[in-house]
Amino acid sequence: MIAAQDRKIAIWNIGVAYIAFLIGTLCGLLQVFIRNDALQLPAWLDYYQILTAHGVLLALIYTAFFIFGFFVTGMSKTLGTFGPKVWLFSWIGFWVTLIGTVMATVMIVIGEASVLYTFYAPLKASGWYYVGLALYVVGTWISSFALIGHYLVWRKKHKGEMSPLFAFMTIATLVLWLIACLGVVATVLFQYIPWAFGWTDTINVELSRSLFWYFGHPLVYFWLLPAYMAWYLIVPKLLGVKVFSDSLARLSFVLFILFSIPVGFHHQLTEPGISNFWKFLQVVLTFMVIVPSLMTAFSMFATFETSGRKKGAKGLFGWFKMLPWKDVRFTSIFIAMAFFIPGGAGGIINASFQLNEVVHNTLWIVGHFHITVGTPVAMTFMGMTFWLIPYLTGRQFTKSMQTLGFVQIITWTIGMLLMSTAQHILGLLGAPRRTAYSAYNNHPSALEWFDGIVTSHVTMAIGGSILFLSAMILIYIVVMTMFLSPKAVKPEDIIEFPLAESDRESSPKFLENWKIWIGIAFALIFIAYAIPLSSMIQHAPPGSEGFKTW
Repeated sequence: MIAAQDRKIAIWNIGVAYIAFLIGTLCGLLQVFIRNDALQLPAWLDYYQILTAHGVLLALIYTAFFIFGFFVTGMSKTLGTFGPKVWLFSWIGFWVTLIGTVMATVMIVIGEASVLYTFYAPLKASGWYYVGLALYVVGTWISSFALIGHYLVWRKKHKGEMSPLFAFMTIATLVLWLIACLGVVATVLFQYIPWAFGWTDTINVELSRSLFWYFGHPLVYFWLLPAYMAWYLIVPKLLGVKVFSDSLARLSFVLFILFSIPVGFHHQLTEPGISNFWKFLQVVLTFMVIVPSLMTAFSMFATFETSGRKKGAKGLFGWFKMLPWKDVRFTSIFIAMAFFIPGGAGGIINASFQLNEVVHNTLWIVGHFHITVGTPVAMTFMGMTFWLIPYLTGRQFTKSMQTLGFVQIITWTIGMLLMSTAQHILGLLGAPRRTAYSAYNNHPSALEWFDGIVTSHVTMAIGGSILFLSAMILIYIVVMTMFLSPKAVKPEDIIEFPLAESDRESSPKFLENWKIWIGIAFALIFIAYAIPLSSMIQHAPPGSEGFKTW
């Protein structure tokens, strides 16, 4: 078990993550009932407040705090106990992030920031909401630099050695995060805050959106890469085998740094202020991200087959029967992987020039978001929760908790299948997103969209209700394993951090030369963004005043 001081930081991060998860999933439940006309909100609360809270608390707050809790645990486990400076800055980062989170959440709750998760201008929130967002990012940066500092100390003591694979992947994810945040920091500090506080009259809308999506797409990989870490490192341990290929795993993470950042324009294919050439270039770079994802898929199936053959599996798919289906930690992650197959296919559609025109502003995008982040990422985090919290608290993951864990992942799977399938099909029919009203003033053609058994608001509401039930089961498991389950005394009750071995010494040293990869990443970013962003600044329209539509 890691040192008590490091465990405390990790537990606090995970605790805050699940408070955000609780509030965010409640907001999600309210949304599906409002769209179904089955719920009337009180006068002081409207749909766009809870839509904003749902997106911010789940996509930004839950993920970030959980990820840093996971990183703190793994870095302490693989590189040793934190030194005094790393410990201090980890706490400073935690509290700054938490203060920013509370500020932003309060502004949403009191009705001063119903600008949705993307906070697109010219919708204008309170200036304090943007200050909260800025503090959130700065706090994560402080936490990131603390972990990077811990890594650098280890490198000095172990010159010439490849770092443990967990540490390498953590640093790769943090590098991606730090570079990606430059865009959102630039727009929040130099555009939104002066505009929201009245220091400037207008805002360059196209520039603000472009800087947001410079950040917004790699944000997806900030969520996804920790899940990939579990796939690469924890799944093989649960299967009783080594990591399939240490060098393949490292190369895939390097490629995510290179190709997940200069691709933001594929979220802006319908916007007129960006020339087709730059959109096309970033679409091509977007498709390059498929390569490390396919590398990961190959590595996972190779791991499954290696494990199966080791246990005597025969035939093409004999390994499937040999997987540890009775281990909820594995089953949750396997289902998460399975969901990522249709999720990845949907991402290819979203990034395609012509197909994006069909789905861009529809419920398809909402379905895609839930089937990529709400399932592969979230369910992997759930599977990790089942061992991570007991490992940190020294408590048992009892048989009743294991049974509840299976109930939780099964209900989450069913709820997500119902809700996301309905959203995908309704999106193809034309149902819009970002709005509480979908029927275009009860236009007959629009009403026909919702007549199907699957394509109806009732199906979405049923799916959303099952998801909320699943979320409450998970919260119960979190509370029990954090505070109430019996302490693990017997050796068989003690939960370990399940990290598989990898043949790190066989990996080429250049894979850990960060100067090369960060340099190439900035070169690609410069090629993709320098000319279009400078054009947006030099040939900017008059700008827009702020609008408050709620």
